[in-house]
Amino acid sequence: MITSSLQTSVAVFALIILHVSALDTFKAAVYEHAVILPNDTKTPVSPDEALLLMNKNIDILEKAIKQAAEQGAQIIVTPEDALYGWKFTRETIFPYLENIPDPQVNWIPCQDPRRFGHTPVQARLSCLAKNNSIYVVANMGDKKPCNSSHTMCPSNGHYQYNTNVVYDKKGKLVARYHKYHLYRELQFDVPKKPELVTFNTTFGKFGIFTCFDILFHDPAVTLVKDFHVDTILFPTAWMNVLPLLTAIEFHSAWAMGMRVNLLAANIHNVNLKMTGSGIYAPHSPKVYHHDMETESGKILFAEVDSHPRNSPTYPPAMNWSAYATSITPFPGAKNSFRGFISRDEFNFTKLSESAGNLTVCQKEFCCHLSYRMLGQEGSEVYVLGAFAGLHGQRRREYWQVCTMLKCGSTNLATCGQPVETALTRFEMFSLSGTFGAEHVFPEMLLSKIKLAPEKFEVLEDGRLVNKNGSSEPVLTVSLFGRWYTKDAHSISGGTSNSATTYLMIPTLLMIITLQYTVMV
Repeated sequence: MITSSLQTSVAVFALIILHVSALDTFKAAVYEHAVILPNDTKTPVSPDEALLLMNKNIDILEKAIKQAAEQGAQIIVTPEDALYGWKFTRETIFPYLENIPDPQVNWIPCQDPRRFGHTPVQARLSCLAKNNSIYVVANMGDKKPCNSSHTMCPSNGHYQYNTNVVYDKKGKLVARYHKYHLYRELQFDVPKKPELVTFNTTFGKFGIFTCFDILFHDPAVTLVKDFHVDTILFPTAWMNVLPLLTAIEFHSAWAMGMRVNLLAANIHNVNLKMTGSGIYAPHSPKVYHHDMETESGKILFAEVDSHPRNSPTYPPAMNWSAYATSITPFPGAKNSFRGFISRDEFNFTKLSESAGNLTVCQKEFCCHLSYRMLGQEGSEVYVLGAFAGLHGQRRREYWQVCTMLKCGSTNLATCGQPVETALTRFEMFSLSGTFGAEHVFPEMLLSKIKLAPEKFEVLEDGRLVNKNGSSEPVLTVSLFGRWYTKDAHSISGGTSNSATTYLMIPTLLMIITLQYTVMV
């Protein structure tokens, strides 16, 4: 009887401690890093030279990690490719790789750096987490030996993976994720299947993936829908592509569309149009950074809900087509025309008046817009556009997009081309579409590549509308839909020699100097 009572008391006490230690909010940090790149060479450097370069980059990350800890952050996310850059072959990347074990091995590299071979990078990252009592998220390369006589094994006897690692406040490895959707990363292999990586903390449940993964169902959507994570950790090396896919524009929209926190850390390289990091909540961006003027990195901080689903501000689920399918389409405009955003052929119609109601369709997919400009500049032309179909040159991912955007000039042939500045403001707009896609991401981008926190919202019936009065000058207002089940191809199976075969399916938004017009 005494034993039973004691056990009950211990259990109750444990629950009380767990409840007290759980945090309703946490302070997050992301660091946009101007990576020090290696010399361009076709010959592999020595392991010592590779480590020297990586330590130079870690020296910079160390300052950011210490600053984050001093500011009270519980976690910091650093970018993809932050330790060594991106321009490699399978051979030249090899000296930069380490064997990264499964986190189930219960390993603190800072205390036992030789347990899994030569792992100086992991040891240093672990010590930075441990010594600063902060979760550290980093991206590096993993190598896994295989039998070179086997068909699937690469000729050098190793699989090579683009890998995220997470170390907790004690320096313990708690997560490892191998990137699945590569973009022209000939140096890396594709895992046999998408990995669904999560871990729990006192300040929420976390999931993790990398860069281009965000545009696919697995692992990105599955982590949110089926694993119910509170926050996604997102190292990325993202090249900005106007008008629909700049980093801050799409990442903030994805967080809103999926109703989840997203901590996005990007590389900073203005020559490759790479900038754009942020801490995004389900209802609005907390903080973001877009800088094409300087060459320096930037650390961002924000207080975030640990469990956003429990927050009174948590947005309701959207029925993205409810409004658009319930109304009679507005009269068709006489000045409709076809134009391109990258390789995708849109149907456009011009906003000919300062206020009005428009519908534009492509096949069965229709986009509706009601708007009222505060004052249109005579030299500025806006259009409403619709696209539904397999995206890009390879025609594999199915998109549905409604967009109101500013054209490059009064020449309608410039509609859909990148534009960075605008003067026209909107007093009111309401954009909706007859989406079949379950997952739609609401975007609004202002002049000079700025977001509009608290200036727009999505209603439960799927309308994207402005709020709190007139906007600053607008570049684009869009509903970006991904209809995953209509994709023409899904990746399955492992890799052979290896990424070369897979890269017949190029993927978007890693770092190559190719422009978006020749991608996908």
